[in-house]
Amino acid sequence: MADSRSLVDTHQLGGGHYIAGEWIDGGSGRYDVINPATEQVIGTAPDADVADVERAIEAARHAFGTGPWPAAEPAERARCLRQLSDALLARAEEIYALAQAEWGCSANERLIHVEGPAFMVGHAAELAMEPAEAPMDAWGAAGTTLLRYEPLGVVAAMTPWNFPHTLNVMKLGAALAAGNTLVLKPSPLTPLAGLALARIIHEDTDIPPGVVNVVTPTGIEASRLLTHDPRVDMVSFTGSSAVGRDVMAGAAGTMKRVLLECGGKSASILLPDVDLNEDLLQRLLFEGCTMHAGQACILNSRLLLPESIHDEVVGRLAELASNVVIGDPVDPSVTMGPLISREHLERVEGFVSRAVADGATVVTGGARPKDLSSGFYFEPTILTDVPADAYIAQEEVFGPVLTVLRYRDDDEAVSVANNSPYGLGGAVWGTDVERALAIARRIRTGQVSINGTIPGDAPFGGFKQSGIGREGGVMGLRAYMEPKAIGVPA
Repeated sequence: MADSRSLVDTHQLGGGHYIAGEWIDGGSGRYDVINPATEQVIGTAPDADVADVERAIEAARHAFGTGPWPAAEPAERARCLRQLSDALLARAEEIYALAQAEWGCSANERLIHVEGPAFMVGHAAELAMEPAEAPMDAWGAAGTTLLRYEPLGVVAAMTPWNFPHTLNVMKLGAALAAGNTLVLKPSPLTPLAGLALARIIHEDTDIPPGVVNVVTPTGIEASRLLTHDPRVDMVSFTGSSAVGRDVMAGAAGTMKRVLLECGGKSASILLPDVDLNEDLLQRLLFEGCTMHAGQACILNSRLLLPESIHDEVVGRLAELASNVVIGDPVDPSVTMGPLISREHLERVEGFVSRAVADGATVVTGGARPKDLSSGFYFEPTILTDVPADAYIAQEEVFGPVLTVLRYRDDDEAVSVANNSPYGLGGAVWGTDVERALAIARRIRTGQVSINGTIPGDAPFGGFKQSGIGREGGVMGLRAYMEPKAIGVPA
C-alpha cells in the first residue's frame, strides 16, 4: 500500500475525471483544492465542462443498457460491494489523512468520516441480496400478483462538502446494490474525496467500467446537465434546501425520480425531570453545536429548555464550550476543526451578528478564535433570549451555533419544535420515557431520538423542506428501484 498521504498526493500532480473506467482530463482546466485548516493548496481537481459531463452520462447509460451490472446476479453485486468495503477499511489511514486535509475531520469524528462509510457499503452488499420479486396479497386478483423491483437506470448522485466521503459511499452503495449505474458529482470544495473513491474502485474492485463515473465540475451549466439530461433516470441529492428546489425543478422536465436530503433546524427538547449528567451535556454540545464545526444537517441546533433548568443547562454548556480545542485536525488533541471556506466563515459570522442585532445574547463564543492566525475557524457559540420565530431560530446556520429557546409546557415544546420550515431530526430527553415518546410522536420530523437512542437501520430523510424520500435500509434501497406489478394466471 502507498504511504498514508497517497490519496491526497495522487491529485497534486494531476489526475482526471473517472469515466468508463479511464482517467480523462477536464475540458475546463484544473482548480485548486484548499485545506480549510491551513488555507494551503493540497491538490488540484479537473474542472468538467458540459462535454465531460455528457461523456460520463453516456458511459453510465451504455453500462446500464449493455453492460453486465444490471443483469448480474445479486451475489455478484454483493461480492463487488464487499470488495469495496474491504478496500475502504484497508485504506482507512489514507482516507483519514484526506479527510483531515480536505474537509477538516478531527479525531473524535473519525468513525463518521472514515470507518463508517466502509461499514455502510458492507451493509449495501447485504441489501443487494434482498429478493427483488415476491408474491403479494392483492385484493380482487384472479391469479397471483408478483411485485418486482427493478433498477431505475442511470443515477446522478450530487453530494455536499460536509461529509463528502460518507455521502459519496452511501449513495453509491445503495445505487449499485439496486443494479443501477452512477454518475457522481461531488462538491467542488471537496472533489478529492470523490476522485479518491473512484481510484479505490478502479484499483481494488471488480466493478465493471462505466458503472461508476466521477466528474468534478465547478460550473453551474455542467452540473445542471445531470438534472436535465434525459439519459439520467434519477437524481439523488444531498445539500441545501435552496439547491434542492433547483434540482427538483430541473428534474421535472423529464420527470426524473428524485431523492432529496436537504437542510435541517432540528430541536432537542429537555423535559423538567431530565437527569443533567455530564454525558448528556457533552452530547448536547456535540450534537447541537460542535459536530464537524456545526456543519451537519442533522445537528440539533435548537435547544428547548423549561424555565426550571434553563440557567443551569446554559451555564454548564458554556463551560464545556470554553474547553473545546479548536485547530488543525492533524493535532490529535483538537476536538473541533475549521469551517469549509472563508465565504462560509463570513456567512456564519453574519448569522451571529444579525442575531445579536435582533436581541439575542451571546453567552459564549460568537467570534473567530484570537489565537489562530490562519484557517477558517469559529468559536462554539451559544445564544439565548431568542424568540421561536427569530431569523436565527428559523434558518440553518451550518456552523457551531446553538440557539437556546424557552418553553412552558409540553404543548408549547411541540409547537416550538414544529415552528420551522424544516423537519429532519430531533431529540427528547427525560426520565419519563412515555412522556418523551408522546412528544416525539407529535414532532413533524423524519427522525427523533429519545434519551440518545438513535434509530438503527432505519429510513433517513425529512419532512417539509428537509427533503423528499428516504435513504438507508431496505426502504432506502427501494428508493433506487422501480416497482412493477405482474399478474400471473392461476
